[in-house]
Amino acid sequence: MGIHLALARRPRFNVLFLLACIASLLVACGGNTSNATSNNTQSAASCDKQTGFTLYSAIGYDSDAAKAFQKQTGIHVKLVDDSTGNLLAKISAERNNPQWDVTWFDGNVTMQTLDDQGYLLKWNSPNINNYTTQGMSNVPSDHAYYPTGLTAAGAIVYNTKHIPAAGLPKDWQDLTKSEYKNLLAENDPAFSGPAYPFISGVSQVMGGEDQGKQFFQQLKANGDKIFQTNDPTLNSVETGAREFAIVQDSIYYSAKKAGQPLGIIYPTSGVTSLPSEIGIAANSRHSACAQQFVNWIISSAGQTVAVNHDPTDGDTYFVEIIKGVTPIVSRQTDGINFVTLDVPKWASVENELKQWFHDNIVRQ
Repeated sequence: MGIHLALARRPRFNVLFLLACIASLLVACGGNTSNATSNNTQSAASCDKQTGFTLYSAIGYDSDAAKAFQKQTGIHVKLVDDSTGNLLAKISAERNNPQWDVTWFDGNVTMQTLDDQGYLLKWNSPNINNYTTQGMSNVPSDHAYYPTGLTAAGAIVYNTKHIPAAGLPKDWQDLTKSEYKNLLAENDPAFSGPAYPFISGVSQVMGGEDQGKQFFQQLKANGDKIFQTNDPTLNSVETGAREFAIVQDSIYYSAKKAGQPLGIIYPTSGVTSLPSEIGIAANSRHSACAQQFVNWIISSAGQTVAVNHDPTDGDTYFVEIIKGVTPIVSRQTDGINFVTLDVPKWASVENELKQWFHDNIVRQ
């Protein structure tokens, strides 16, 4: 049986729409949505291979992974590939009758929201020892979801043909200096998925939410230009309209691979670690099959498929956090000060901080 694909090439999702989805998730979590726990992986014998499971995913290499898993195990995978916002809307609409078994997308803050509202199965994967130390630092204590790879939510990218007279900044605070006036572009968290983790991560590095707000106000006063998503923000540097852009680092590597004259700076005080996360529905009717898939994804077999994905797709350029994996693409992994978010804290203020950014940075 072949993999069923409900395939729509993912636009960068609108996070205002995402917030509405999450809000409806809060209402939807009635008494029938249990905060289920499974302390042990269910036996392989209880997985009906022909029925298999349904995967809701917004990961670039999800189709490659689903096909390889089905070929290796014989377990049928129905893949619904869409933007994170659209997938969350489906999860919300399905409420206590989920049509999904596994969901997979970038962002531990959003996945934590699903966990907080009882939508995810808490279970202990036997493959948890496959993680590197960096990988383990991103595993939540309740094991309701598992990281599958890391990128930096925001790094500074520049055009190597248009380096300004002031030279290159070394840290975030350098961008507030007068010599970098009107040279910077960044993403709008109302549209860009990595933007809020970047904003919260910089705020965490600088000491808290108030310090972060002060920093972004300084950037705005220094002529910071806000674009909706990674693509137009990076394009402003490629065309010379701006000298520096703050974007998710994976898009830099795919643009570099395509021949763009770009360089990257990882600020010394730290960049936000943005994990891709995978979780199982608390009310999944196919939990045994779903657990086998997650176990496979966080094994060297599953990760080898992911790192051999299309080198022109930015999603391929993640930092491996599973032992024994050799990527085919090249990206920087050493010398980066990755900051692990205090996920519950920043999830609790997400709506407020995004609204503040919209009112005080985007609209001003």
